[in-house]
Amino acid sequence: MKKILTLGALALGLTFSASAQKMASCCARPAGNLSASATEAFAMLAADKDFSGGHDAPLPYEFKGEGKMIEFKTPDGSTGKGFEIKSAKPSNKYLFVIHEWWGLNDYIKKEAATFAAEMPGVNVIAVDLYDGKLATTPEDAGKYMGEVKTERAAAILKGAQLYAGPKAQLASIGWCFGGGWSLQEALLGGKQTVGCVMYYGMPEKDVAKLKTLNTDVLGIFASQDKWINAEVVGQFKKDMASAGKKVTVVSYEADHAFANPSNPKFNKEYAAKAHGQALTYLRGKFKVKA
Repeated sequence: MKKILTLGALALGLTFSASAQKMASCCARPAGNLSASATEAFAMLAADKDFSGGHDAPLPYEFKGEGKMIEFKTPDGSTGKGFEIKSAKPSNKYLFVIHEWWGLNDYIKKEAATFAAEMPGVNVIAVDLYDGKLATTPEDAGKYMGEVKTERAAAILKGAQLYAGPKAQLASIGWCFGGGWSLQEALLGGKQTVGCVMYYGMPEKDVAKLKTLNTDVLGIFASQDKWINAEVVGQFKKDMASAGKKVTVVSYEADHAFANPSNPKFNKEYAAKAHGQALTYLRGKFKVKA
């Protein structure tokens, strides 16, 4: 049974089909250095043995659907990468999908394609915050996540925004590592931001930054999650209230990654409900008819 802790937009679950090959979850216990930024705090988890030890390497999987890899200029003088599925008709609506700690692999491309199919008229870009690196082992995943620099990741997201254009409406979704960065994307998007879903993500702790949000925030969590736990979520709710912003938290009585069919704690019923609710939320933000 799920608990609706605050009213507003509804939850988004990770919706890989049950037949998809195995993909591990990607989150862990909050870092002890609470003075670090949200993104740095999450990156520190790469050195946590409980974090890396709880991840099985994903089995090989090849995505064969529509979409293509793209490159775009970034404000730091470099280029960024992403996987884009364009709307069949010209559109200024963009959903940014942000990967887990494995990187922008074919599982994330599949997830991007699912959203594109379910929201006609919305361009979907899975943004690569690892600059082309892909992890196939927990050791590599931890290494790559730990190497992410806040300034570079922010530049990649800003580059994606510039690629979308100044008139684009932006929303974002990410899980674990990507969940925290989904919130950062919403902050970086300024007045162009229309929606934000952070799934198991490390919340932003700077109230001054949260005050700049141009949207409400949807967070979906699991009450039995040992890492992004009730204390972390509770503090985020307080911080958002202090910032005068709206956050909707939906908590399912389940364990971390309950919506991921490759996880031993997978709950098919909750995952299906969360995904249906998520579409209502995102379609509402983009004004897309069901």
